[in-house]
Formats: sequence, C-alpha cells, structure tokens
Amino acid sequence: MKHNKIDASQMELFDNVVAIKRVTKVVKGGRNMRFAALIVVGDRNGHVGAGVGKAAEIPEAIRKAKDDAIKNMVAVPINENGSIPYGYTGEFGSARVLLKSAPEGTGIIAGGPARSVLDLAGYKNIRTKSLGSNNKQNVVLATIEGLKAIRDPEDIARLRGKSVDEILN
Repeated sequence: MKHNKIDASQMELFDNVVAIKRVTKVVKGGRNMRFAALIVVGDRNGHVGAGVGKAAEIPEAIRKAKDDAIKNMVAVPINENGSIPYGYTGEFGSARVLLKSAPEGTGIIAGGPARSVLDLAGYKNIRTKSLGSNNKQNVVLATIEGLKAIRDPEDIARLRGKSVDEILN
C-alpha cells in the first residue's frame, strides 16, 4: 500500500477535537494568551489524518488544525473484521502505541487520543495499549504511524512472490 497524500475533496469527512491547549507567552506588557488545537479527521473508511492549529481564538485554531489534518491524511488497512491484519507498535517521540488485531464483537479498546484516531479511521474491532509518554499529540501521531506501517497481506504476498495463503498460514 502506498502512503501518498489523499485527495480529500470528494470524501465525507468527520472530525474530532482531541485537545485544546491554552498557551501563555509572558511579554513586557503582561501575558499573551493563544490556543493550540489538536484535531483528528477521517472518513471512517480507511483514511485518517491529524493536525495542529494555533491561533488567538479557539474557533480559528480549530479551523487551522482541521485544514492541517486534511493535508496529512493517509490510507490505512482495514480487514474484513474491521481490525488490522496483525499486531504492531507505533512510535512517535517517546509515545508508543501497541496495536493488536481483535475478533468480531470486541469493539474499540483504546485510550482517549488513540480511540479517536481508530474510530475516525473506520476500525470496529481493535485493542490498543498506550505505552511511554501520554502526551496527547504524540499518542495520536504514534497511532497513525503504527497504522501507516501495517501492510495488507496482499501487498506482502506480491512483494515476496507468494500467494496470500502461504503468507497467512
């Protein structure tokens, strides 16, 4: 699977505000308040992205973050169970997110930031564990990095010149 940028113009996108931080800069005249928003955007059909926006007002920060997330959308593999083909650990900074495939009926078992990524990507059955840093931005990005690194069994079989049954069994 190629992880090129995705044209999001014809997709129906859903978004989720993961975090809004109030950032203060102390200047000569007092304190300067600004806001940083972390947004996850997805089509619930195998495409997801995250973005950060910063501005003096919250709505403007959210708009910028949404635009950034749409620019950074990637395609992720979903199998027929609504899960991932195999377990993997995604890393970003010191945040690590363990992703494990799960059978039908499991649901999304994940912490807050990772849950929003998996829900908007379209997963129905998946288990995760957030390890290391619990910084929301790094956990979101580690989840996306882990999902990007997972490859479809069809892709692996094609690269190795084998059938999908040989790879899976």
